[in-house]
Amino acid sequence: MKTRRLASAAALAVLAGTAHAQDLKFPPGEDARFNWDSFKAFDEATNLDGQTLNIFGPWRGEDQVLVESMLAYFTAASGVTVNYSSSEGYEQQIVIDAEAGSPPDVAVLPQPGLIGDLVAKGFVVPLGDATKQWLTDNYGAGASWAALGTYKGKDGAEQLFAFPYKADVKSLVWYSPENFEDAGYTVPATMEELMALTDKIVADGGTPWCIGLGSGGATGWPATDWVEDFMLRTQPPEVYDRWVTNALPFNSPEVVGAIDAFGSIAKNDAYVAGGAAAVASTDFRDSPKGLFSSPPACYMHRQASFIPSFFPEGTELGTDADFFYFPAYAEKDLGQPVLGAGTLAFIMKDSPAAQAFIEWLKTPIAHEVWMNQTGFVTPHKGVNTDLYGSAALKKQGEILANATTFRFDASDLMPGAVGAGSFWTGMVDFVGGKSAQEVADTIQGSWPK
Repeated sequence: MKTRRLASAAALAVLAGTAHAQDLKFPPGEDARFNWDSFKAFDEATNLDGQTLNIFGPWRGEDQVLVESMLAYFTAASGVTVNYSSSEGYEQQIVIDAEAGSPPDVAVLPQPGLIGDLVAKGFVVPLGDATKQWLTDNYGAGASWAALGTYKGKDGAEQLFAFPYKADVKSLVWYSPENFEDAGYTVPATMEELMALTDKIVADGGTPWCIGLGSGGATGWPATDWVEDFMLRTQPPEVYDRWVTNALPFNSPEVVGAIDAFGSIAKNDAYVAGGAAAVASTDFRDSPKGLFSSPPACYMHRQASFIPSFFPEGTELGTDADFFYFPAYAEKDLGQPVLGAGTLAFIMKDSPAAQAFIEWLKTPIAHEVWMNQTGFVTPHKGVNTDLYGSAALKKQGEILANATTFRFDASDLMPGAVGAGSFWTGMVDFVGGKSAQEVADTIQGSWPK
């Protein structure tokens, strides 16, 4: 085996600053929890000493330190020197660089729609059928992930162009285990049980939900996640896909029904802390605080995996706060759909080093190095889930791995005028009193012709 010295100055400088540096042993193989076999196999198959790879991505600050800890292992196994960079306006910068003829070798973006624009202009290199099949076979809900990175190229052919790496989970309901235990409530396993629990809390004199849509100029966006989750729980995933592209109009009965499902909770004064009138005016960052008041202002809060950042200081996940999967309807038999987001890597300048990097992302070790620290979950079924840096991340990773369907946030996939415009404002109008049909008609009218 031609294993290179991991203890290069650059690698150690990065790794020494990570949260779990003590867990990242040298040389590979000393810490048996990690999948070192995947590292060794990649190392033996890859000899690109002297080559350089420029990677441009969205990770800055602490996240840049985390991604560079993973890249150090890629360098150690491949011999490729990696130059990673980012910028505050990375979405605009990648377009500028591509059109100027100076793109990075590999780019990573969290916006599938923007990647699609770059693909359509011929700026992205296809990854091949073998990699598409690999995703289908090795990721939880793999066909969904493969489809996420598949686009029509400049020649009109549909191919895999982007490799999903690092995911976020949105289909979560947060709660206080202590409050549930005191009241005698149990975590619901189906949507029917969740709605029965909602009614039980009201009957007991409590308030089931905290919801806040306030977000400055982006007010309304939290409601779009609710609607997207209900679309995935009331309709097959193919219907969701048609909705995202406007093949299914926004004012179709399927979409109106999902909006009304959200409204059955958000517009019910008995169900929401402060009553329905408070939903639009409550800032989303303040809305979960009702879980921690005494007595609790609410018992549940549906929000993505990032929301603990806005919990009261000192809140301990797993003890003071926990979460469960936002469940599916048992009667609809649509499996276990998961709504989320994530980043995708794609090649803009083809080279052996660029191709090797995509192969590297298939290895469990490329995921385990980051997941052992913080802020990372993966649908890769080959990783050791015991390596997650926290119990919360491990549970989110298991939700991803067990998903039967994964779909990307619809508002992020829609044209900006809709997904970051009329959809947001329409949800504010909806909780303010307009009907789902009225709001859906308005949103449909805003869709770019």
